[in-house]
Amino acid sequence: MRQFGLLAEALRYPAPGRLEILRQNGMELADEGCKIAYSHFINGISQLRLGDWEELHTRTLDLNPPAAPYIGYQTWGDNYQRGTFMSMMNRAIAAHQVDSDGELPDHLIPVLRLVDALDEPLDELIEVLSPAVDRIHAAMEKADPTNPYVNLMKAIAITCSSIMRTPIPTVNRN
Repeated sequence: MRQFGLLAEALRYPAPGRLEILRQNGMELADEGCKIAYSHFINGISQLRLGDWEELHTRTLDLNPPAAPYIGYQTWGDNYQRGTFMSMMNRAIAAHQVDSDGELPDHLIPVLRLVDALDEPLDELIEVLSPAVDRIHAAMEKADPTNPYVNLMKAIAITCSSIMRTPIPTVNRN
């Protein structure tokens, strides 16, 4: 599993034994900035009991619309452009046999896994991924800068910025 896949694993719902897997995955991260942010995430969640970690995960990633981990939503909101993007992502996910973990095709888990599976990321994805992750990170940090998931999203943002070819202007979601 390369860096994007390792980070996708950290977004999955907490389970017994997952913290140890995440610790091991952190040792395989290549980018030093990503590794530091990821280690802060691990340190934060390791202080929690499993039930508290589950509650934090749900509150952060499932019940917080400004920080919703959906690339299409972060880019276009709920409109036809998101639907077109999700359709394209669904085809790419199926073609590369990526496990979506039961998530919509624009959720960060299947998106990161897809990037991991591709030799060269899709142009349509490169254009929107890093700006969308930056918006998620900023919303999480604004809502609660002490939340360990802020550090995970920072690690993801650092990794996503590595595939940007040229700066893309921010897309208006409204």
